[in-house]
Amino acid sequence: MSTNAFSLPSDTALTALLQPQDGAFTPIEGLRRLCDAGLDQLPLPGHGATLLRWQMLAAIAAIDLSLLKLYEGHTDALAILAELDGSCMPAGGSWGVWCADLPDARLRLRQMADGRRVLDGRKAWCAGAHGLSHALISCRSDDHQACLACVALSQPGVHVTDEGWQAVGMRACASVDVTFSAARAFPVGAPGAYLNRPGYWHGSAGIAAAWYGAACAIASHLHARAQRAAPDPVRLAQLGQIDCALRAAGALLREGAAEIDAHPQRDAMALALRLRLAVEDAATLVLHLATRALGAGPLCRDAHFARLAADLPVFLRQSHAERDQAVLGGIVAGAEAHPWML
Repeated sequence: MSTNAFSLPSDTALTALLQPQDGAFTPIEGLRRLCDAGLDQLPLPGHGATLLRWQMLAAIAAIDLSLLKLYEGHTDALAILAELDGSCMPAGGSWGVWCADLPDARLRLRQMADGRRVLDGRKAWCAGAHGLSHALISCRSDDHQACLACVALSQPGVHVTDEGWQAVGMRACASVDVTFSAARAFPVGAPGAYLNRPGYWHGSAGIAAAWYGAACAIASHLHARAQRAAPDPVRLAQLGQIDCALRAAGALLREGAAEIDAHPQRDAMALALRLRLAVEDAATLVLHLATRALGAGPLCRDAHFARLAADLPVFLRQSHAERDQAVLGGIVAGAEAHPWML
């Protein structure tokens, strides 16, 4: 895609597009509206407009994180297909990327005598499974190699359960378990290509932009209160602390997007971990300070704020926390000189 083909909609236009009708709104309906409007055709990461891609993820996250979960999965699938030459895959539809592997929920990709590939087993955390048309799914081949496969979800061999998701936060994304029984599948890329491609870490870094967008939306409620209420030194101090955290995280995201565009084939593991960890810390601080500053009112009486406050802690747990810190620390320790000079 040309880096000039996508235009970021205004907040007003995006809100109007996603306005619930008859009081009902589901993330899958929101995803369909975004696709119908062409707003899923984001610039590919590493193609000169990565920041624009991340700005759109942040804008959707500020509205609804369950919608963002489906939107990010769909747009990530399109980027993966483009990177791994998935041009033979069916066009259109709505896509998910289901690549979480649990010890008791794994898939086997078998090759049949007639050459067809089929999937068997169970997959956990399949966001949007009840409404999507296709998914890219991680699996293991007969010789135990890590593979990625495309699956149409409407076929008889796919069964979407109601199991596997008990959280109140992010409930609307319906991230349930799905079982597969000789479901027709099509390999995407060579074995191992999904994890080894440069775009794996580009996509991982993009999640930080979503966390950032949600944190900004939460902070905006405190900003609005500070504008219309009598000056409160404690509340202003909390707002000042939030400003420092978000500006630092935003600067790091912009720097990271520019680095990915300048060096699209470079290993971006350290960059992605740094962005995710820094934005996770900022978002956690924003949620802590904003809820303390605003009190119970918006948590109980403002549907948008309450939903973000419930969803964000769950979504942030896509981070591996101290494990990711240890990996990043190992990378830094392996550098010849410290990397922190101005």
